[in-house]
Amino acid sequence: MLPNLLKELQEAGNKSQAEILQRFFKTGKGEYGEGDIFLGIKVPIQRAIAKKNQGLNMPKIQELLSSKIHEHRLVGLLILVEKFKKSDERERGNIFNFYLKNTKNINNWDLVDLSAPNIVGKFLIDKKKDILYELAISKNLWEKRIAMISTYSFIKRQEFNDSLKIAEILLNDSHDLIHKAVGWMLREIGKKDEKVLEDFLAKYYTKMPRTMLRYSIEKFPEEKRKSYLKGKI
Repeated sequence: MLPNLLKELQEAGNKSQAEILQRFFKTGKGEYGEGDIFLGIKVPIQRAIAKKNQGLNMPKIQELLSSKIHEHRLVGLLILVEKFKKSDERERGNIFNFYLKNTKNINNWDLVDLSAPNIVGKFLIDKKKDILYELAISKNLWEKRIAMISTYSFIKRQEFNDSLKIAEILLNDSHDLIHKAVGWMLREIGKKDEKVLEDFLAKYYTKMPRTMLRYSIEKFPEEKRKSYLKGKI
């Protein structure tokens, strides 16, 4: 099954699209995605291929996740998400553990964003969240992003506590991709309960990185956004 999947991905590739993606995902020397290789396949096509191959076993998924090619890793993660949806609690635990062992391979923001809430977040909904706090203080950029983005599953259930605590941990992080992740999750909290977001901002908006603040207040009326950005709330 794996050779057929790899062949299908190779045939779906587009060289000009690959060049665009390699710039978009910052694959140049010294950039966050340095060395990542793209075939140039749009996400809906990858989703369709993943759905057709959701019977792939874990050793074969591991081969995908260990690949230097971005689309191989993303399709592997999308297959994992499909498996997780249809698994019992025991198998979900196995997928969760497998995912955490592969964080070194979940090494770009789209890979995190399309998988972490649907595996890590959903598995932890009714469990202790200690692992998220461990990931949040990791030296690895992507593990920190996994910690924050996984909480999207809690936010959807109107459960904000862990999202806010992890946002506090990451408040002074130096990386723009963490600023964006935290700001995004704060914005999602605001959509559910604007007061919770405003209470958080009241404590931290003058200290937040500009990008984080901009993302978090994106849905506010224009005048209120301007007031926050000018520090006049």
